[in-house]
Amino acid sequence: MLSPHVPDLRALELLLTVARTRSMGAAAIQLGITQQAASSRIQTMESLVGEPLLVRSKRGSELTRMGELVAQWAARVVEAAEELDTGIAALKINRRGHLAVAASLTIAEHLLPGWMVALRAARVRAGQEAPELTMTATNSATVVDLVRSGTVDLGFVEGPEAPQGLRCRQVGVDELVVVVGPSHPWAQRGRRPVSARQLASTPLVVREVGSGTRTVLERALADHQMAPPVLEFSSTMAVRSAVAAGAGPAVLGRHAVRDDIATRRLVAVHVAGVDLTRVLHAVWNGGAQPPQGPARDLVALAARTAG
Repeated sequence: MLSPHVPDLRALELLLTVARTRSMGAAAIQLGITQQAASSRIQTMESLVGEPLLVRSKRGSELTRMGELVAQWAARVVEAAEELDTGIAALKINRRGHLAVAASLTIAEHLLPGWMVALRAARVRAGQEAPELTMTATNSATVVDLVRSGTVDLGFVEGPEAPQGLRCRQVGVDELVVVVGPSHPWAQRGRRPVSARQLASTPLVVREVGSGTRTVLERALADHQMAPPVLEFSSTMAVRSAVAAGAGPAVLGRHAVRDDIATRRLVAVHVAGVDLTRVLHAVWNGGAQPPQGPARDLVALAARTAG
């Protein structure tokens, strides 16, 4: 039996994250816990080991010599635990006979169906069994909740940063675009850009709170007072239809409005001084790598094709 001096896996994972980030606060954020909880875990581990493991200063947190030694041992233990975690997750997927995926609406409507078709075709060509795939389309915040609760095996979200407390991999980027209906005054501006202040002060047609699109927009205009939205919808399609009908401008992913811009149903408007780029992430619970099998294949395929 293991002696009572052996720290638990969560504490070892925390120690390695502090060693990598050199910050207790940053490590706590990455692992989805409070800084107080992180400090408590380190103190408990130091009591078990009988030696200080960290030295804190204004520059951050540094491992002591004993901390570096324990971190070396911990790295092998955590790596083995991640392999076990990934294997168990793969067994659960295989036992259920399908891969459950949740994705934010932009990804679900414009990217994920193609990835799923390509995944099935690739596995069939390789002589492997085609997985049964199910998809839930919702906003990014709900996708994160579904992954955390274990309701789905894998999630795809969009936003300015990766969600806390989950493993993730960047699979692509998407640029948000300001669009208006053909009769809107901004449609006649040509190459003359709208300023960030103009965009912020204009009532917009927006997605609901919790969507990746809404979050990126609000972060991009954080230095300006935003006007209340003229309309709010829980689907990208509804936003597009309202803008085309003349309700006002909106900010949507380029993937979502590409066809509308090509047919002049919507007009793209240039904006100066605003970064509207968002990152697309795959997210999952457990080990450093997605579960073996179709989940890992789907993430790799998304990273190759999302752009």
